[in-house]
Amino acid sequence: MPDEVLARHAGLGDKEAFAHLARRHGPALYRYVLRLLSDPADAEDCVQEVMLAAWKGLPSFRNDSSIRTWLLVLGRNQAQKLSQRQRPPFPRSGSRPTLDFDAAVAQVRDLRADPESDTIEGRLQIALDAALLLLPERQRSVWILREVEDLSYAEIASVVGLTPTAVRGLLQRARTAIAASLQEWR
Repeated sequence: MPDEVLARHAGLGDKEAFAHLARRHGPALYRYVLRLLSDPADAEDCVQEVMLAAWKGLPSFRNDSSIRTWLLVLGRNQAQKLSQRQRPPFPRSGSRPTLDFDAAVAQVRDLRADPESDTIEGRLQIALDAALLLLPERQRSVWILREVEDLSYAEIASVVGLTPTAVRGLLQRARTAIAASLQEWR
C-alpha cells in the first residue's frame, strides 16, 4: 500500500497501518539520527519520540511532503533538541568548538568497541564516522540524506529548510571536507 494511503488510515487510528509505516521508514530514520547524534541510545530515544509525535500528528498530516521526508524533518528537529540539551553553551562569538580528527576517531571507536571494527572496512567506517563528526550539523545532515538515504535535492531542502541550491553548496562543502579527512584512504 502507498504511504499516502497508510498515512490516511493511521491518521484515523489504524495502528497496523502506522506499524507498517514505522517498519518501512524507521530504519532510515534511525540511520539518519544516529549519524546526527553519534550515540545509539540517544538515536533510539530520538526515534521513539519521533514515532510518538508522528502518531499524534498524522491526523493533521496534509501530504505537503512525503511521509519519509516528514519523518526525517521530525527526526532532525528532535535530534537538535537532544543535542542542545547535552551540549555545553559556547560563547556567542560565533566560534564553533574545535574537534580534531584523532579525537573524533577515538570517540567513534569507543562507541564501536567490537572485533568488527578491526577489519579494513571497520576502520574505514570509523574514519568516515569521525569525518562526519567534524562537519557542521547542516553539512552532515545534507551529506547523510543524499549519500546514505539517496534523497533528491528538493527532498533534502524540505528536511533541512533550505533551497535546493543551498543544499548543493552544503553538499559540495561536505564532500570536500570528508575527502580531505579521508585522504589517507585514497
